Amino acid sequence: MGLSKTIWTSPAEYVRTLSPETPVLFFSPSILQAMARKFIDGFPGMVTYAVKSNPEDVVIENLAAAGIRGFDVASPAEMRLIRRLVPDAALHYNNPVRARHEIRTAVELGVKSYSVDSGTELDKLIELVPAEGAEISVRFKLPVAGAAYNFGAKFGATVELATELLAKAAAAGFIPSLTFHPGTQCTDPAAWGSYIGAAAEIAGGAGVRIARLNVGGGFPNHRLNAVTPDLDAIFDLIDRTATEAFGDARPQLVCEPGRGLCGDAFTLAARIKAVRDGQHVFLNDGTYGSLTELPMIGVIDRIEVMTPQGTLRTGEKSDRIIFGPTCDSVDRLPGELPLAGDVEEGDFVIFQGMGAYSAATNTRFNGFGELSMATVLSLKL
Repeated sequence: MGLSKTIWTSPAEYVRTLSPETPVLFFSPSILQAMARKFIDGFPGMVTYAVKSNPEDVVIENLAAAGIRGFDVASPAEMRLIRRLVPDAALHYNNPVRARHEIRTAVELGVKSYSVDSGTELDKLIELVPAEGAEISVRFKLPVAGAAYNFGAKFGATVELATELLAKAAAAGFIPSLTFHPGTQCTDPAAWGSYIGAAAEIAGGAGVRIARLNVGGGFPNHRLNAVTPDLDAIFDLIDRTATEAFGDARPQLVCEPGRGLCGDAFTLAARIKAVRDGQHVFLNDGTYGSLTELPMIGVIDRIEVMTPQGTLRTGEKSDRIIFGPTCDSVDRLPGELPLAGDVEEGDFVIFQGMGAYSAATNTRFNGFGELSMATVLSLKL
Protein backbone atom coordinates (compact mmCIF):
# COMPACT_ATOMS: atom_id res chain seq x y z
CA MET A 1 0.00 0.00 0.00
CA GLY A 2 1.53 3.26 -1.13
CA LEU A 3 0.92 6.74 0.18
CA SER A 4 -0.36 9.19 -2.42
CA LYS A 5 1.99 12.08 -3.12
CA THR A 6 -0.80 14.66 -3.11
CA ILE A 7 -1.81 16.20 0.21
CA TRP A 8 -5.57 16.64 0.28
CA THR A 9 -7.53 19.13 2.34
CA SER A 10 -9.99 16.55 3.66
CA PRO A 11 -11.47 13.13 2.91
CA ALA A 12 -14.42 14.89 1.23
CA GLU A 13 -12.13 16.58 -1.29
CA TYR A 14 -10.48 13.27 -2.14
CA VAL A 15 -13.82 11.46 -2.55
CA ARG A 16 -15.30 14.26 -4.64
CA THR A 17 -12.27 14.44 -6.91
CA LEU A 18 -11.33 10.78 -7.39
CA SER A 19 -14.50 8.78 -6.53
CA PRO A 20 -12.37 5.78 -5.47
CA GLU A 21 -13.66 2.28 -6.14
CA THR A 22 -11.44 0.65 -3.49
CA PRO A 23 -11.18 1.43 0.25
CA VAL A 24 -9.07 4.40 1.31
CA LEU A 25 -7.31 5.14 4.59
CA PHE A 26 -6.94 8.87 5.17
CA PHE A 27 -3.90 9.78 7.25
CA SER A 28 -3.37 12.98 9.23
CA PRO A 29 0.29 13.46 10.21
CA SER A 30 -0.65 16.42 12.42
CA ILE A 31 -3.02 14.30 14.51
CA LEU A 32 -0.45 11.52 14.87
CA GLN A 33 2.29 13.90 15.96
CA ALA A 34 -0.04 15.70 18.36
CA MET A 35 -0.94 12.40 20.01
CA ALA A 36 2.72 11.49 20.28
CA ARG A 37 3.38 14.79 22.05
CA LYS A 38 0.43 14.16 24.38
CA PHE A 39 2.01 10.89 25.49
CA ILE A 40 5.52 12.32 25.72
CA ASP A 41 4.37 15.33 27.75
CA GLY A 42 1.75 13.53 29.85
CA PHE A 43 3.04 10.05 30.60
CA PRO A 44 5.42 10.03 33.61
CA GLY A 45 8.17 8.03 31.92
CA MET A 46 9.45 6.67 28.61
CA VAL A 47 7.03 6.29 25.69
CA THR A 48 7.62 3.45 23.22
CA TYR A 49 5.43 2.64 20.22
CA ALA A 50 3.99 -0.86 19.64
CA VAL A 51 4.99 -1.28 15.99
CA LYS A 52 2.51 -4.09 15.32
CA SER A 53 -0.48 -1.75 15.51
CA ASN A 54 0.53 0.11 12.35
CA PRO A 55 3.99 -0.50 10.86
CA GLU A 56 3.63 1.85 7.87
CA ASP A 57 6.81 3.82 7.16
CA VAL A 58 4.97 7.15 7.36
CA VAL A 59 3.69 6.28 10.84
CA ILE A 60 7.14 5.40 12.15
CA GLU A 61 8.70 8.48 10.52
CA ASN A 62 6.11 10.88 11.93
CA LEU A 63 6.35 9.39 15.42
CA ALA A 64 10.12 9.77 15.30
CA ALA A 65 9.71 13.36 14.11
CA ALA A 66 7.48 14.03 17.12
CA GLY A 67 10.12 12.68 19.52
CA ILE A 68 9.38 8.96 19.97
CA ARG A 69 12.69 7.16 20.39
CA GLY A 70 11.60 3.77 21.74
CA PHE A 71 9.79 1.00 19.86
CA ASP A 72 8.18 -2.22 21.03
CA VAL A 73 9.13 -4.83 18.42
CA ALA A 74 7.84 -8.38 18.23
CA SER A 75 9.88 -9.88 15.38
CA PRO A 76 13.13 -9.51 13.46
CA ALA A 77 11.20 -7.88 10.63
CA GLU A 78 9.99 -5.12 12.97
CA MET A 79 13.49 -4.70 14.36
CA ARG A 80 14.92 -4.23 10.86
CA LEU A 81 12.12 -1.80 10.00
CA ILE A 82 12.99 0.44 12.93
CA ARG A 83 16.73 0.15 12.37
CA ARG A 84 16.13 1.34 8.78
CA LEU A 85 13.88 4.26 9.68
CA VAL A 86 15.12 5.28 13.16
CA PRO A 87 18.63 3.82 13.47
CA ASP A 88 19.32 5.18 16.96
CA ALA A 89 16.02 4.03 18.51
CA ALA A 90 15.78 1.81 21.59
CA LEU A 91 14.23 -1.55 20.73
CA HIS A 92 12.18 -3.37 23.36
CA TYR A 93 11.65 -7.01 22.35
CA ASN A 94 8.52 -7.66 24.35
CA ASN A 95 7.16 -10.71 22.58
CA PRO A 96 7.89 -13.16 25.42
CA VAL A 97 8.21 -16.30 23.25
CA ARG A 98 11.05 -16.43 20.71
CA ALA A 99 12.96 -18.94 18.62
CA ARG A 100 16.69 -19.05 19.23
CA HIS A 101 17.46 -17.63 15.79
CA GLU A 102 15.19 -14.66 16.60
CA ILE A 103 17.07 -14.00 19.83
CA ARG A 104 20.40 -14.13 17.97
CA THR A 105 19.08 -11.61 15.44
CA ALA A 106 17.94 -9.32 18.25
CA VAL A 107 21.40 -9.41 19.80
CA GLU A 108 23.00 -8.63 16.42
CA LEU A 109 20.64 -5.65 15.99
CA GLY A 110 21.48 -4.21 19.39
CA VAL A 111 18.34 -5.06 21.34
CA LYS A 112 18.93 -4.46 25.04
CA SER A 113 15.47 -5.06 26.53
CA TYR A 114 13.57 -8.37 26.58
CA SER A 115 10.41 -9.59 28.28
CA VAL A 116 9.82 -13.11 29.55
CA ASP A 117 6.97 -15.01 31.21
CA SER A 118 8.26 -18.57 31.64
CA GLY A 119 11.23 -20.46 32.96
CA THR A 120 12.04 -22.11 29.62
CA GLU A 121 12.14 -18.76 27.80
CA LEU A 122 14.24 -17.18 30.54
CA ASP A 123 16.75 -20.00 30.14
CA LYS A 124 17.01 -19.18 26.42
CA LEU A 125 17.74 -15.53 27.18
CA ILE A 126 20.36 -16.41 29.80
CA GLU A 127 22.00 -18.73 27.25
CA LEU A 128 22.01 -16.35 24.26
CA VAL A 129 21.91 -12.72 25.47
CA PRO A 130 25.01 -11.10 26.99
CA ALA A 131 23.86 -9.97 30.44
CA GLU A 132 25.93 -6.78 30.69
CA GLY A 133 23.69 -3.79 30.04
CA ALA A 134 20.74 -5.95 29.06
CA GLU A 135 17.31 -5.74 30.70
CA ILE A 136 14.92 -8.60 31.31
CA SER A 137 11.36 -7.59 32.18
CA VAL A 138 9.26 -10.34 33.69
CA ARG A 139 5.73 -10.17 32.34
CA PHE A 140 2.94 -11.04 34.76
CA LYS A 141 -0.83 -11.17 34.56
CA LEU A 142 -3.88 -10.55 36.72
CA PRO A 143 -7.60 -11.03 36.18
CA VAL A 144 -8.76 -7.67 34.80
CA ALA A 145 -12.03 -6.09 33.69
CA GLY A 146 -12.54 -3.06 31.48
CA ALA A 147 -10.58 -4.23 28.43
CA ALA A 148 -11.85 -5.27 25.01
CA TYR A 149 -9.92 -8.52 25.25
CA ASN A 150 -7.55 -10.08 27.74
CA PHE A 151 -3.89 -10.51 26.79
CA GLY A 152 -3.44 -12.69 29.87
CA ALA A 153 -5.13 -15.55 28.04
CA LYS A 154 -1.89 -16.01 26.05
CA PHE A 155 0.90 -14.20 27.86
CA GLY A 156 1.95 -13.47 31.41
CA ALA A 157 3.26 -15.37 34.43
CA THR A 158 1.29 -15.72 37.62
CA VAL A 159 2.40 -13.52 40.50
CA GLU A 160 4.11 -16.50 42.13
CA LEU A 161 6.02 -17.51 39.00
CA ALA A 162 6.89 -13.89 38.21
CA THR A 163 8.50 -13.58 41.62
CA GLU A 164 10.72 -16.58 40.90
CA LEU A 165 11.63 -15.40 37.40
CA LEU A 166 12.52 -11.90 38.59
CA ALA A 167 14.89 -13.24 41.23
CA LYS A 168 16.52 -15.58 38.70
CA ALA A 169 16.97 -12.82 36.08
CA ALA A 170 18.61 -10.56 38.65
CA ALA A 171 20.88 -13.35 39.87
CA ALA A 172 21.99 -13.97 36.27
CA GLY A 173 23.26 -10.40 36.04
CA PHE A 174 20.51 -8.82 33.98
CA ILE A 175 18.88 -5.49 34.77
CA PRO A 176 15.69 -6.66 36.53
CA SER A 177 12.37 -5.13 35.51
CA LEU A 178 8.68 -5.97 35.37
CA THR A 179 6.04 -5.54 32.69
CA PHE A 180 2.34 -6.19 32.19
CA HIS A 181 -0.48 -5.48 29.74
CA PRO A 182 -3.87 -4.47 31.14
CA GLY A 183 -5.73 -5.54 27.99
CA THR A 184 -6.48 -3.81 24.72
CA GLN A 185 -8.65 -0.68 24.49
CA CYS A 186 -8.74 -0.39 28.26
CA THR A 187 -10.79 2.63 29.35
CA ASP A 188 -10.71 1.95 33.10
CA PRO A 189 -7.69 3.62 34.79
CA ALA A 190 -8.10 1.34 37.81
CA ALA A 191 -6.78 -1.59 35.74
CA TRP A 192 -3.31 -0.05 35.76
CA GLY A 193 -3.55 0.60 39.49
CA SER A 194 -4.14 -3.07 40.28
CA TYR A 195 -1.17 -4.14 38.21
CA ILE A 196 1.20 -1.56 39.67
CA GLY A 197 0.31 -2.69 43.18
CA ALA A 198 0.97 -6.30 42.23
CA ALA A 199 4.31 -5.31 40.68
CA ALA A 200 5.46 -3.89 44.00
CA GLU A 201 4.47 -7.13 45.73
CA ILE A 202 6.40 -9.21 43.17
CA ALA A 203 9.52 -7.08 43.55
CA GLY A 204 9.27 -7.30 47.34
CA GLY A 205 8.75 -11.04 47.26
CA ALA A 206 11.79 -11.51 45.02
CA GLY A 207 13.92 -9.21 47.14
CA VAL A 208 14.78 -7.22 44.01
CA ARG A 209 14.72 -3.50 43.38
CA ILE A 210 13.46 -3.28 39.83
CA ALA A 211 14.95 -0.73 37.44
CA ARG A 212 11.87 -0.18 35.31
CA LEU A 213 8.19 -0.99 35.25
CA ASN A 214 6.62 -1.22 31.81
CA VAL A 215 2.90 -0.53 32.21
CA GLY A 216 2.17 -1.95 28.79
CA GLY A 217 -0.18 -0.85 26.10
CA GLY A 218 -3.95 -0.94 26.34
CA PHE A 219 -4.26 2.84 26.07
CA PRO A 220 -7.48 3.43 24.15
CA ASN A 221 -8.27 5.46 21.09
CA HIS A 222 -11.65 7.08 20.38
CA ARG A 223 -13.94 4.36 18.97
CA LEU A 224 -17.37 5.09 20.43
CA ASN A 225 -19.27 8.37 20.43
CA ALA A 226 -20.42 7.78 24.00
CA VAL A 227 -16.95 6.98 25.38
CA THR A 228 -14.21 9.60 25.10
CA PRO A 229 -10.94 8.18 26.43
CA ASP A 230 -9.40 10.16 29.27
CA LEU A 231 -5.68 9.60 28.83
CA ASP A 232 -4.79 12.28 31.36
CA ALA A 233 -6.71 10.39 34.06
CA ILE A 234 -4.82 7.21 33.18
CA PHE A 235 -1.46 9.00 33.25
CA ASP A 236 -2.27 10.59 36.60
CA LEU A 237 -3.34 7.32 38.18
CA ILE A 238 -0.20 5.52 36.94
CA ASP A 239 2.00 8.28 38.33
CA ARG A 240 0.27 8.43 41.71
CA THR A 241 -0.03 4.67 42.16
CA ALA A 242 3.60 4.03 41.27
CA THR A 243 4.71 6.39 44.04
CA GLU A 244 2.27 4.92 46.54
CA ALA A 245 3.24 1.32 45.74
CA PHE A 246 7.03 1.68 45.54
CA GLY A 247 7.86 4.76 47.60
CA ASP A 248 11.58 5.56 47.47
CA ALA A 249 12.14 2.41 45.37
CA ARG A 250 9.91 3.70 42.57
CA PRO A 251 11.24 2.39 39.23
CA GLN A 252 11.41 4.29 35.97
CA LEU A 253 8.14 3.90 34.09
CA VAL A 254 7.73 2.81 30.48
CA CYS A 255 4.60 2.49 28.33
CA GLU A 256 4.08 0.92 24.92
CA PRO A 257 0.90 2.34 23.33
CA GLY A 258 -0.13 1.14 19.90
CA ARG A 259 -3.70 2.12 19.08
CA GLY A 260 -3.55 4.87 21.69
CA LEU A 261 -0.94 6.61 19.53
CA CYS A 262 -1.99 5.85 15.97
CA GLY A 263 -5.69 5.01 16.16
CA ASP A 264 -7.19 8.47 15.79
CA ALA A 265 -4.81 9.56 13.02
CA PHE A 266 -6.61 7.56 10.33
CA THR A 267 -10.11 7.50 8.86
CA LEU A 268 -11.41 4.76 6.55
CA ALA A 269 -13.71 5.31 3.58
CA ALA A 270 -15.42 2.10 2.38
CA ARG A 271 -17.76 2.31 -0.61
CA ILE A 272 -21.25 0.80 -0.65
CA LYS A 273 -21.45 -1.92 -3.32
CA ALA A 274 -25.12 -2.60 -2.81
CA VAL A 275 -28.11 -1.97 -0.56
CA ARG A 276 -30.03 -5.23 -0.64
CA ASP A 277 -33.77 -4.79 -0.25
CA GLY A 278 -33.28 -1.82 2.06
CA GLN A 279 -31.89 -4.02 4.84
CA HIS A 280 -28.36 -5.21 4.14
CA VAL A 281 -25.49 -2.93 3.18
CA PHE A 282 -22.52 -4.46 1.33
CA LEU A 283 -19.19 -2.63 1.47
CA ASN A 284 -16.00 -3.01 -0.54
CA ASP A 285 -14.16 -3.60 2.73
CA GLY A 286 -14.86 -5.99 5.57
CA THR A 287 -13.54 -8.39 8.17
CA TYR A 288 -10.95 -9.86 5.80
CA GLY A 289 -9.78 -6.35 4.99
CA SER A 290 -9.07 -3.33 7.14
CA LEU A 291 -12.07 -4.02 9.42
CA THR A 292 -10.56 -7.30 10.64
CA GLU A 293 -10.60 -6.59 14.36
CA LEU A 294 -14.14 -5.24 14.73
CA PRO A 295 -15.68 -8.69 15.42
CA MET A 296 -13.03 -9.22 18.13
CA ILE A 297 -13.23 -5.96 20.08
CA GLY A 298 -16.51 -4.42 18.94
CA VAL A 299 -17.72 -1.98 16.34
CA ILE A 300 -16.73 1.62 15.87
CA ASP A 301 -19.85 3.76 15.89
CA ARG A 302 -18.07 6.98 14.92
CA ILE A 303 -19.36 6.64 11.38
CA GLU A 304 -21.00 8.82 8.76
CA VAL A 305 -22.20 8.29 5.21
CA MET A 306 -20.84 10.52 2.44
CA THR A 307 -22.18 10.89 -1.08
CA PRO A 308 -19.85 10.68 -4.10
CA GLN A 309 -20.09 14.49 -4.19
CA GLY A 310 -18.48 14.68 -0.75
CA THR A 311 -21.57 15.73 1.23
CA LEU A 312 -22.85 13.91 4.31
CA ARG A 313 -26.12 12.03 4.31
CA THR A 314 -28.44 13.55 6.90
CA GLY A 315 -31.43 11.21 6.84
CA GLU A 316 -32.68 9.76 10.09
CA LYS A 317 -30.43 6.90 11.08
CA SER A 318 -31.58 3.32 11.23
CA ASP A 319 -29.74 0.13 12.13
CA ARG A 320 -28.40 -1.89 9.21
CA ILE A 321 -26.62 -5.21 8.86
CA ILE A 322 -23.23 -4.58 7.24
CA PHE A 323 -21.46 -7.18 5.11
CA GLY A 324 -18.04 -7.12 3.52
CA PRO A 325 -17.34 -7.93 -0.14
CA THR A 326 -16.20 -11.57 0.07
CA CYS A 327 -18.23 -14.72 -0.49
CA ASP A 328 -17.66 -15.83 3.09
CA SER A 329 -20.71 -15.50 5.33
CA VAL A 330 -18.59 -14.57 8.37
CA ASP A 331 -17.57 -11.39 6.53
CA ARG A 332 -20.02 -9.33 8.55
CA LEU A 333 -19.56 -6.54 11.06
CA PRO A 334 -20.88 -7.39 14.54
CA GLY A 335 -24.41 -6.38 15.44
CA GLU A 336 -26.01 -3.62 13.43
CA LEU A 337 -24.70 -0.16 12.63
CA PRO A 338 -26.74 3.05 12.53
CA LEU A 339 -26.60 4.51 9.02
CA ALA A 340 -28.49 7.41 7.48
CA GLY A 341 -31.79 6.16 6.13
CA ASP A 342 -31.18 7.66 2.68
CA VAL A 343 -27.98 5.72 1.92
CA GLU A 344 -27.51 4.64 -1.67
CA GLU A 345 -25.26 2.39 -3.67
CA GLY A 346 -22.05 4.27 -4.45
CA ASP A 347 -22.02 6.20 -1.17
CA PHE A 348 -19.07 5.96 1.20
CA VAL A 349 -19.25 4.80 4.80
CA ILE A 350 -16.67 6.79 6.78
CA PHE A 351 -15.18 5.12 9.87
CA GLN A 352 -13.24 7.40 12.24
CA GLY A 353 -10.48 6.12 14.53
CA MET A 354 -9.17 3.44 12.16
CA GLY A 355 -5.39 3.81 12.47
CA ALA A 356 -4.69 0.63 14.43
CA TYR A 357 -4.79 -2.92 13.07
CA SER A 358 -6.33 -1.86 9.75
CA ALA A 359 -3.53 -1.68 7.20
CA ALA A 360 -1.53 -4.21 9.24
CA THR A 361 -4.14 -6.98 9.06
CA ASN A 362 -5.61 -6.30 5.61
CA THR A 363 -5.69 -9.43 3.40
CA ARG A 364 -6.32 -10.17 -0.28
CA PHE A 365 -8.80 -12.97 0.42
CA ASN A 366 -11.23 -13.67 -2.43
CA GLY A 367 -9.43 -11.15 -4.64
CA PHE A 368 -10.43 -8.14 -2.56
CA GLY A 369 -8.25 -6.09 -0.21
CA GLU A 370 -6.73 -3.41 -2.42
CA LEU A 371 -6.27 -0.49 -0.04
CA SER A 372 -5.05 3.03 -0.74
CA MET A 373 -3.69 5.62 1.66
CA ALA A 374 -3.99 9.37 1.25
CA THR A 375 -2.56 12.19 3.35
CA VAL A 376 -5.00 14.88 4.45
CA LEU A 377 -4.58 18.13 6.33
CA SER A 378 -7.71 17.43 8.39
CA LEU A 379 -9.87 14.38 9.05
CA LYS A 380 -12.94 16.55 9.47
CA LEU A 381 -15.58 15.63 6.94
